[in-house]
Amino acid sequence: MSIQTFRNIDTTSFILTTLLLFTSFAGFSQDYKTAKAQNGDGIYSLLKRHGVPASEFKNFIEINQEKLGKNNQLIVGRSYKLPGTGSQPEAVSQETSNTGNGNKVEIHKIFGPKYERVNIADNQLKGAVYYLKSGHGGPDPGAIGKYGSHTLCEDEYAYDVTLRLARKLIEHGATVYMIVRDPNDGIRDESFLKPDKDEVCYPNQKIPLKQLSRLHQRKDAVNNLYAKHKGSFQRFVVIHVDSRSKGENIDVFFYYDERSKTGKKLAENLVQTFDSKYRQHQPGRGYHGSVSARNLYVIKNSFPPAVFIELGNINHTRDQQRFIIEDNRKAVANWLYEGLVKDFGNNK
Repeated sequence: MSIQTFRNIDTTSFILTTLLLFTSFAGFSQDYKTAKAQNGDGIYSLLKRHGVPASEFKNFIEINQEKLGKNNQLIVGRSYKLPGTGSQPEAVSQETSNTGNGNKVEIHKIFGPKYERVNIADNQLKGAVYYLKSGHGGPDPGAIGKYGSHTLCEDEYAYDVTLRLARKLIEHGATVYMIVRDPNDGIRDESFLKPDKDEVCYPNQKIPLKQLSRLHQRKDAVNNLYAKHKGSFQRFVVIHVDSRSKGENIDVFFYYDERSKTGKKLAENLVQTFDSKYRQHQPGRGYHGSVSARNLYVIKNSFPPAVFIELGNINHTRDQQRFIIEDNRKAVANWLYEGLVKDFGNNK
């Protein structure tokens, strides 16, 4: 079955006025409050005294590694950074301006020079907060496939689709947090995405090598932000690429935490959207994506309703077309956006 491409993103020329209204554009540096260790202090007691939750224990060690003694002991009189107290990047840092016809434009550097100017089409998703996390990153490329002489790394393709989804959500008024962030890889149009290892976890945490540490880190990032937006409509979207045998052709499919009825509805809204889109654009092809419960650490232990998405099999030739053809990555992101709009409308 052939993979059809879709070219359905509007192109808009932007005429910027000379006046730019700057909001805080946070880079990847961060200033923390500090505290001096006292006699008898351990990390937990220092955090408690300064109102920092115990869940920041591992972050404390990471940002103070060079100042800690043997077995992570505190040195009396030495100043330590307090995690969670520094200036953090906004959901997606931005500048704003107006086009000649009065429409709002936001500048989001994370999308790269070609795509950083985002025309705000409407406020359809105003009040919605989305945490988007692409799989793996940093020292872990995730699943690895081969296409001829080219190496395909899961983290790069999942990140590109996630960025495209983020941009589409912002166009319609949503607040979006990229949990895995790359300082220099914006949206890329080439088929073969060069791998790197410089991704960080929101707001600017080095991604650890150990898998469980990575999962804890990402879960904590989402849960801390969830508390900040308490009372808002919130969703957590996790995007991966699967790795199976070369002969196994699969469609996009969705997992949810079995305890979450809202997470299940979210996944069902997405799979229904994909089914409808395939019927529209590739009649007769059939769509065999599925929704099922699965015991996955990040969605099980995160506060907002969550969905875990597998985009396809990185080892199957037909599935690879879904990733390496730029128009297909764009279409997948657009369909995910439409499914999220449906979920928002059904749950307001």
